[in-house]
Amino acid sequence: MKCPFCGDPNTQVTDTRENDDGDVVRRRRRCMHCDKRFTTYERIDLKMPHIVKRNGSRTDFDHAKLSGSMKLSLRKRPVTTEALEAAVDRIEARLLSMGENEVASEKIGELVMKELKKLDKVAYIRFASVYRNFADVDEFSEVIREVQPRSKRARGSATPADPENDLFGS
Repeated sequence: MKCPFCGDPNTQVTDTRENDDGDVVRRRRRCMHCDKRFTTYERIDLKMPHIVKRNGSRTDFDHAKLSGSMKLSLRKRPVTTEALEAAVDRIEARLLSMGENEVASEKIGELVMKELKKLDKVAYIRFASVYRNFADVDEFSEVIREVQPRSKRARGSATPADPENDLFGS
């Protein structure tokens, strides 16, 4: 490590400490030439894959964009920031574990939908409506049926002659 004060490449590590999570190492160093001290930090540098958009263009992965799009779907929903960050971390871990240099944006969209479905059904439907670009109400209905418990789906399919499902009480 080169000294930031005099530029000499001969430095000595005097102290090494890890943070509580174990993902950052802090090193105190001393320059052998000018005797000044400085601190360096080591962090894991994982290379996220490039994103291939629907139009074929490529862009860098953006943590803030992923988190922001999920936050937008979760707006005014009872989901904690910690739960959101954990979901984003799971998506990033999944992308890294794929070991690919490039990933289609559709794959990320599917991973987001999977996480949102676990976090909050309304947020899942919000995201799906934009992501899948619903053309009509039938597509909305299909996604709603997908997230409804089976018992509600069974009751919802009863005929209007059934007094329990007759909204007008006739």
